[in-house]
Amino acid sequence: MEHLIHSRVKNIEISGIRRFFNMVANRPDLISLTIGQPDFPTPEHIKEAGKEAITDNFTTYTHNAGFLELRQAACDFILEKYGLYYDSDEVIVTVGASQALDITFRTILEEETEVILPGPVYPGYEPLIRLCGAKLVYVDTRSNGFRLSAELIAPYLNERTRCIVLPYPSNPTGVTLSEQELQKIAELVKGRPIWIVSDEIYSELVYNGEHHSIAKWLREQTIVINGLSKSHSMTGWRIGFVFAPSFVTKHMIKVHQYSVSCTSSVSQKAALAALTAGKNDAETMRSQYKERMEYAYHRLIKMGLEVEKPSGAFYLFPSIAAFGQSSFDFALDVVNKAGVALVPGSAFSEYGEGYVRLSYAYSLDTLKKGLDRLERYLKEKQ
Repeated sequence: MEHLIHSRVKNIEISGIRRFFNMVANRPDLISLTIGQPDFPTPEHIKEAGKEAITDNFTTYTHNAGFLELRQAACDFILEKYGLYYDSDEVIVTVGASQALDITFRTILEEETEVILPGPVYPGYEPLIRLCGAKLVYVDTRSNGFRLSAELIAPYLNERTRCIVLPYPSNPTGVTLSEQELQKIAELVKGRPIWIVSDEIYSELVYNGEHHSIAKWLREQTIVINGLSKSHSMTGWRIGFVFAPSFVTKHMIKVHQYSVSCTSSVSQKAALAALTAGKNDAETMRSQYKERMEYAYHRLIKMGLEVEKPSGAFYLFPSIAAFGQSSFDFALDVVNKAGVALVPGSAFSEYGEGYVRLSYAYSLDTLKKGLDRLERYLKEKQ
């Protein structure tokens, strides 16, 4: 009966990040620096709000888009933080940012339309786009410090271009875009029949300066994706948001409704606490991530590895091209000989080949042990 499985589903793969993690996870004494999972517990006041929701029997369906108080709190949060104005009918509470991306692509993409993405890039976009029958157009950002610019985008625009994905701060590189870079992209796209899908899930984890959203300059053509997994260490609560003009959300809500009906009511109550009493919860985590980043970055530099210094998120993406191995072979060799797991850069499109991703969403003690092992491995390799 397998021949009856949809060809598009058969032709997509499990994320390269997870494939590699699952392959090496049972190795004894392995130090894994692979997963973008915050190592902080969910703040207590958020957990208490979830418990209270259960005690108060807030355990039924909510409005498909999320209960009104939470939607308004989400709008207030991004207005205060990033200067973006949305009404409560212009936000949908989703099952994580992943589902926000899914309903976005299923709402705006059609067969043979094209989607522009920076390469290297998080692997979660490609399968969703392919399932819609759309085509991927990768733009090589390596020569521009992993930044997708208006100049890089322009040659790829044509009548089939339906959207451009802007995921900044970036997974896997940690780089972000400046106001000037975003404004130039907005000027390039403004007035064209093209959407910007701006994935801002790491917006609260920017180290120097402020996070800027392209929606400030291109609101009517921008769909903003965000959520609480990274900012409030709420990965398992599965709370995401999609912000867009009401003429888009009124169609997105149909896809969302028939997909999940609504997001978990208990998680929504916890999210309300995160966005109100806990709106600055990310500050403590951000300062510790920055400390870890500085430590890991300087360790890699001292090892002789070339690496772009991150501006946000919690990843480093050093080049291993000098060793003459594929990123998969290099990463597997590090597992076997050093007991450290990194993600092969090839998981992030062909433009990630020649790199590995290191997550520093781990304690300094774990990072030290892992980087000590990596350093010994590299010395023996020379």
